[in-house]
Amino acid sequence: MMQENMRVLAHEEIADCIFELKLEGEMVWAITEPGQFVHIRVGGGSQSVAPLLRRPISISSADPSKKTMTLIYRSGGLGTGLLSETGIGEKVDVLGPLGHGFPVEATPLQGKALVIGGGVGIPPLYGLSQELNARGIQVTHVLGFRSAKDVFYQMAFEKAGRTIIMTEDGTDGRRGRVTDVLDSVDFDVAYACGPIPMLKALEHAITEKPLFVSLEQRMGCGIGACMACVTRATDANDAKGYRRVCCDGPVFKAGEVELC
Repeated sequence: MMQENMRVLAHEEIADCIFELKLEGEMVWAITEPGQFVHIRVGGGSQSVAPLLRRPISISSADPSKKTMTLIYRSGGLGTGLLSETGIGEKVDVLGPLGHGFPVEATPLQGKALVIGGGVGIPPLYGLSQELNARGIQVTHVLGFRSAKDVFYQMAFEKAGRTIIMTEDGTDGRRGRVTDVLDSVDFDVAYACGPIPMLKALEHAITEKPLFVSLEQRMGCGIGACMACVTRATDANDAKGYRRVCCDGPVFKAGEVELC
């Protein structure tokens, strides 16, 4: 983990209130797993305007050869709203990389992986898909959105493998939820990131094969000290009884923690 003022190389809105932010810096070399995240301080140095707490944002992808990482986030509050105003060439205060990501080694070499995402939980799955491809693993993506205006990165995912787009209103892809098409996909291991109701539905639907889920949680420090992101372990005999999403996760094996 390190703290760095990273330079903004590109920043644009790619869907309704969804922004793609490309940063340059030494931190990229420290990324070890797809699914890790960074903690960003927004709003400059004015504490009268800027939120006191950093904002956790998943790393979508990274290119160590160019020292770049790409973040995709939704602008929906004060912090992310201020971040969305950051211009090319400016510096962003970044803490990271943080957390434990997806275990790509859980899928056997030359095996098949199912990657399932919902909304703003989709970004870290792009880097995961790239890592799986690099290991010779066949990947199928099932990506859920509310509507056509919310869809992003469809072509990027399609280059990495079969991609099924689901929208709640049917304005793009197929109408329905990500769980509606699971029976049509052959896979050895599944990976998912998205809202809690989606992850709960997946835990009920995928019981015979390994499933790993990445949790989206409000965080304070991002390093496990403040205990703001604690979730209970499901095993009543677990010695610790809880997990800190920021440092024990954000990725857990399905059934390890309570989804609430």
